[in-house]
Amino acid sequence: MRAHQIMTHQVITVSPETSTLDAANIMLRHHISGLPVLDSSGALIGIVSEGDFLRRTEIGTQRKRAGWLRFFTSPGRLADDFVSERGRSVADVMTTEPITASEETELGELVSLMERKGIKRLPVLRQGKLVGIVTRSNLLQAVASMAKEIPDPTADDDHIRARLLRTYDATDWQPIGLQVIVRNGVVYLHGLIGDDRARRAAVVAAENTDGVKAVHDHICLVDSWSGYYVQSPEDIKAAG
Repeated sequence: MRAHQIMTHQVITVSPETSTLDAANIMLRHHISGLPVLDSSGALIGIVSEGDFLRRTEIGTQRKRAGWLRFFTSPGRLADDFVSERGRSVADVMTTEPITASEETELGELVSLMERKGIKRLPVLRQGKLVGIVTRSNLLQAVASMAKEIPDPTADDDHIRARLLRTYDATDWQPIGLQVIVRNGVVYLHGLIGDDRARRAAVVAAENTDGVKAVHDHICLVDSWSGYYVQSPEDIKAAG
């Protein structure tokens, strides 16, 4: 399996000028833990994540170094800490020069990169432009275990996936963080929805795509107010 077969292809991004407040609200609203940062030309210049908001003056968690430690800390490092703890734009808090992958990066290398670099997400680039993102989540674990049991996709599987993604792209109800995996004509759907009617629509779209033999629904329903997750009926049945 390769990155392009499991990545989320519609990526929510921000600019370096986006305020830290707006970035935090975007992550909360979309139930995601990180956002790629693109400049005005569309080039990836950083990542802002939940971890970048841990040390903030608003919540009183800024670093409090003892006087003797400050003596051994360079003025530049102290200045960087000041900006990241008080900065009002994404540019002030983001991680620059993020680790990335290509569409052809194999699953094993994706996992290895995440473990080795201690990161939770990998932007996927094509000729320097962002085309998707792979996140370290339960979905990735499920896909990794699935890969041991299901053969590599055929060219037809890739065509089915491409057709189905085009269908979803044209809708206003597609799941958040939509992931589509196709193996031997069988479609596996992952993502988040706030209305259960979107589940049926997503499944029907897959069922009506030429070449699809079966559809497995792993889409989670999430309450927009509480953030409470409910697994798909198929997953609940399998767990019971």
